[in-house]
Amino acid sequence: MLYTSTDNQKIKDIKKLQQKKYRDKKKQFLVETDHLVLEAYKKGFIDELILEKDTLFPLDVPTSYVTNDVMYYLSELESPSNVMAVCHKKEEEIELGNRILVLDEIQDPGNLGTIIRSAVAFHINTIILGDNTVDLYNQKVIRASQGMLFHMNIVRKNLLEILPKLENLGYDLLGTKVTHGNDIKTLEKNEKFAIIMGNEGNGISEEVEELCHKFIYIDMNEECESLNVGVATSIILYELDK
Repeated sequence: MLYTSTDNQKIKDIKKLQQKKYRDKKKQFLVETDHLVLEAYKKGFIDELILEKDTLFPLDVPTSYVTNDVMYYLSELESPSNVMAVCHKKEEEIELGNRILVLDEIQDPGNLGTIIRSAVAFHINTIILGDNTVDLYNQKVIRASQGMLFHMNIVRKNLLEILPKLENLGYDLLGTKVTHGNDIKTLEKNEKFAIIMGNEGNGISEEVEELCHKFIYIDMNEECESLNVGVATSIILYELDK
């Protein structure tokens, strides 16, 4: 079917998915550009494909067509793609695996997306998002992850509740600090670990810090006070993957 008006109720409902409260209510979110739509398709997350009129992008899913004006209305990009999809949210897997990454109040969508890409690259099994971490289905997170969120088990939990449970299950809880603790290059890691990364400006919260077994840091030039959390996480995960 071809949709030609932004006043159409279905189009308005799709537009609402740009807002977190509607994503939470409908348990759906939007994905834009052919690459990200294909990543969602590979993992079976697409509910409906939305194509600009006359676009050829054959996927075996329900498909609707829209005019250029409607695509501009639905898109969050400055230069909209002609391919978009409505996807359903990922189900959380119960099995967490041995290698867990915990994110405590990460606020920047670009940082979260970068961290997800690195977690997939360096064989993390599960990412746990703290309550105050940015929404996983924010468009900027999805784009920055390059679709890797579809390849990772990602759950949202209260960290003060989940970390003691992980401790009881035998996980080593590794907090991160700019200095002091164990140099990540020389750390003797357990088979089961949860690495905890903190907020961009404040690091790990005091309550979470009290639950950590030990702390790790990246040894670097003293002229550099700190690293972006996305960069720091990537370095730490690389070292832990050796």
